[in-house]
Amino acid sequence: MGFSISLFFLLLPLSFQSSSSLSSLNKGSSLSVEKQAQHFILSPNQMFCAGFFQVGENAFSFGIWFNDPHSHNPINVVWMANRDQPVNGKLSKLSLLNSGNIVLVDAGQITTWSSKTESHAPVKLHLQDDGNLVLDEPQGTILWQSFDFPTDTLLPDQPLTRFTQLVSSRSFTNHSSGFYKLLFDDNNVLSLIYDGPDVSSTYWPPPWLLSWQAGRFNYNSSRVAVFNSLGSFLSSDNYAFSTYDHGTVMPRRLTLDSDGNVRMYSRNEALKKWYVSWQFIFDTCSIHGICGANTTCSFDPERGRRCSCLPGYRVKNRSDWSYGCEPLFDITCNGNESTFLEIQGVELYGYDHNFIQNSTYMNCLNLCLQDCNCKGFQYRYDEGQGFSCYTKLQLRNGRHSPGFSGTISLRLPKGNNFSKEESVRAEDHVCLVQLQKGYVTKPENCYVRFFLWFATAVGVLELICLSMVWGFLTRTRQKSSADQQGYHVAAVGVRKYSYSELKKATKGFSEEIGRGGGGVVYKEESYNGRLVTWVKEKRSGTYSSWLEQIIDPAIETNYNKFKMDLLVRVALACVEESKDLRPTMSQVVEMLQSHESNPKS
Repeated sequence: MGFSISLFFLLLPLSFQSSSSLSSLNKGSSLSVEKQAQHFILSPNQMFCAGFFQVGENAFSFGIWFNDPHSHNPINVVWMANRDQPVNGKLSKLSLLNSGNIVLVDAGQITTWSSKTESHAPVKLHLQDDGNLVLDEPQGTILWQSFDFPTDTLLPDQPLTRFTQLVSSRSFTNHSSGFYKLLFDDNNVLSLIYDGPDVSSTYWPPPWLLSWQAGRFNYNSSRVAVFNSLGSFLSSDNYAFSTYDHGTVMPRRLTLDSDGNVRMYSRNEALKKWYVSWQFIFDTCSIHGICGANTTCSFDPERGRRCSCLPGYRVKNRSDWSYGCEPLFDITCNGNESTFLEIQGVELYGYDHNFIQNSTYMNCLNLCLQDCNCKGFQYRYDEGQGFSCYTKLQLRNGRHSPGFSGTISLRLPKGNNFSKEESVRAEDHVCLVQLQKGYVTKPENCYVRFFLWFATAVGVLELICLSMVWGFLTRTRQKSSADQQGYHVAAVGVRKYSYSELKKATKGFSEEIGRGGGGVVYKEESYNGRLVTWVKEKRSGTYSSWLEQIIDPAIETNYNKFKMDLLVRVALACVEESKDLRPTMSQVVEMLQSHESNPKS
């Protein structure tokens, strides 16, 4: 039993919860990350799940996804609570507190997300058939709902308002916040924005068009966009569309993907697959930041999108083209050391330092040479305006446009041989980068830490003693004669006992515990039982008498007598023979922490 005591306290932090799915979460209850595969909230129609899912190595998020238990594909997440701060895969949990607040706590007892709600009513957290996670009171008052805090996805009848926005994921495998946003701008127009680490810009509707030219109406105050299960989308700025499969009620979701495009996905229940039934942008090279700085983008309907480095530049990160390309040369301000490489059919949008109408090519070239920050210039023919010059401070949003009536001239050092583009299809060289979750643990309770160390030491000591006894009994067995009536003296075998030994062990055959075909069975007090009894007897004396006999001499006097008495008292209580007398885990914690509120030394 002594080894069992040590093992019990080593496993003390573990708790066990129901492994079945839940219909709701009530006050005082929680979802544990360790049980994430079975411990989740299920909508009544079983279409949606809410719970923990893995986003990286030992990194988990709490969110909502379409329930598809038979699919081997990654889950389709529609909402996340902590997309930018995943929690540890151990000891993290989502709890509905008695105060009415929902909190997501990491293993280090750090609150990574909260609903910031409060209610004295018996509130509950439940998942509706439409995928909306709702915290409400019995009379129906909604305190919090996930529909008010979308991440990168809208569900049918979930509105996008002036107070909400969609933010893309970083990549297909990285659910943290990306660089693209769908929102209503200050002109009440539904817009797509690239918000990168260095620059930001609007790319949809086309920024060179006025609102009315793009078919938008900015004189509205509602600022709301929504779609239904039939596939109809309508925005208050007059943008509307119907999907290819419009008219059929089916599971749908509108997602701002990591490439900056918004797509409507419909689910074929027969094939159990999702397919694109509409997208906002069909020329994906018009999406800003998709290939990064110093690049060009080309699109082929059959081969997909291709990103290329401009001549004189090399790719920074082949697994993520949003990092763009870096120069292979040192930039010089000396105009005599610079030359220009002219490229046909390539357009660079934005980041113009100068704009001159009716300019000659040489005037545009000299204007760029006079500016140390000029990276090149665009020279194009504008109908009704003649040839125009655009000097560039940055080479961004490049795209191959066969119908583009102009050229781009790159500023390069003389004597270079840069004439080719380094290109690769944007979908190639995709590396799956897992998120690693690290955390700072909360300082441990000194009593619990000491007691766990003490239990570990006792367990190790018992293992050593067991090994020594095993060796002794093995040698004894080897020396025994063959006429020992088949009894094997071994650690797990049977041994002869004398009548006096049996009488002493069973307390004079006083406790009968059963009868059988072989006779009466009496209860024996084992060595471990006698050890517990011995500790209890010793503890009845003074501190100085029993502590010196129980405590490991290696500790010497470096311990608190009251703390040690507390630890021994807890250990004895946990090995009571009657389970009704043993304390629960919460009672054990209260006993261990009692010294903090009533210290005696």
